[in-house]
Amino acid sequence: MAASKELKSSTFAWEGTDQRGRKTKGESQGTSAALIKAELRRQGITPSKISKKSAATANRKKKILTKDIAVFARQMATMMQAGVPLVQAFDIIGKGHDNPAMQILIMEIKADIEGGNSFSEALRKHPQYFDELFCNLTAAGEQAGVLDDLLDKIATYKEKTEAIKAKIKKALTYPTAIIVIAFAVTAILLVFVVPQFEDLFSGFGADLPTFTRMVIDLSEFMQKWWLPMLAGVIGGGVAFSQAKKKSLKFRQNLDKLTLKLPVVGDIVTKASIARYARTLATTFAAGVPLVEALETVAGATGNWVFTHGVLKIREEVSTGQQLQQAMKGTQLFPNMVVQMVAIGEESGSLDTMLCKVADFYEEEVDNMVDNLSSLLEPIIMAVLGILVGGLVTAMYLPIFKMGQVV
Repeated sequence: MAASKELKSSTFAWEGTDQRGRKTKGESQGTSAALIKAELRRQGITPSKISKKSAATANRKKKILTKDIAVFARQMATMMQAGVPLVQAFDIIGKGHDNPAMQILIMEIKADIEGGNSFSEALRKHPQYFDELFCNLTAAGEQAGVLDDLLDKIATYKEKTEAIKAKIKKALTYPTAIIVIAFAVTAILLVFVVPQFEDLFSGFGADLPTFTRMVIDLSEFMQKWWLPMLAGVIGGGVAFSQAKKKSLKFRQNLDKLTLKLPVVGDIVTKASIARYARTLATTFAAGVPLVEALETVAGATGNWVFTHGVLKIREEVSTGQQLQQAMKGTQLFPNMVVQMVAIGEESGSLDTMLCKVADFYEEEVDNMVDNLSSLLEPIIMAVLGILVGGLVTAMYLPIFKMGQVV
């Protein structure tokens, strides 16, 4: 029993200096500090401090994000292209990673490969991190003996899709955050600041201006109902999150509505087209048959309307129809995209044309997000000025009125 406890792997935090004398630190998995020290020395690091992390601290590990998987794909592609053996590449990447959760994942994949599984089979054991596209392309690379090239394509694909996701998130998050802050500041003023002025005005013995009276009435309403309103907002947010997570119908309607929104709808549409083109180009270039590729592409578009449209395209292509005709029938793709696909089909360079479409629409999304941010900043500042300035004006109107009378 004691022996099994000694062999149990733990997380150790360490600090030291590398071969160039630069300070470095990180975390490693091992059974003892002595083994960690020896491993660090093999990597060219001279450890100055090694400490075992408590179970509670070790359990609070970072989550594995999609960008971590994108970086992993790029690192593997670089290692393979440099001629580093697969298992050794896992060793180097895993032990050098800052995220302990990612270290564990990489070492688990390495152990599976050492146990006789192929790279793609090891990845399929972790579907929450490696989607069907990643696994399929890896399998195709292994079978064709071009795993380094396929990993490079996967890395490029992941980097491009992560970049476009970040742009969309930026377009939606910034204005939302500012509006929430504006309403929060207004609510605080109404609940805590305006009542102080109301006590002051009660001793004036004169009628208050209409605008001031309206603000005071709103303040009294907020003082009475702010708690139920806050509970309603939080409850509505939780209900929205749960409905989005559990109800397919709700997500479908939400995706439809998103595409109809001014400006934002256009950004999401172009982003979905870019993802469609990028994913199809990557899978098709890897030698995946078009019908199979379209099934993988459907889940990568990021919007139910496009997912449904791509599945319809797949059905029509499987019956012998050309891709360009099937795309045109969905009425989701602009004429330029359809024409580019038509040229690609006729010239036998479909993947190249799809890459050009993806590049074009990714750049369009970039420009639209930047323009949206530039456009929204003055509008948001104006709204903030009107809300806060209106409240201040309403509170000082009676004082100005008194000054005129005197």
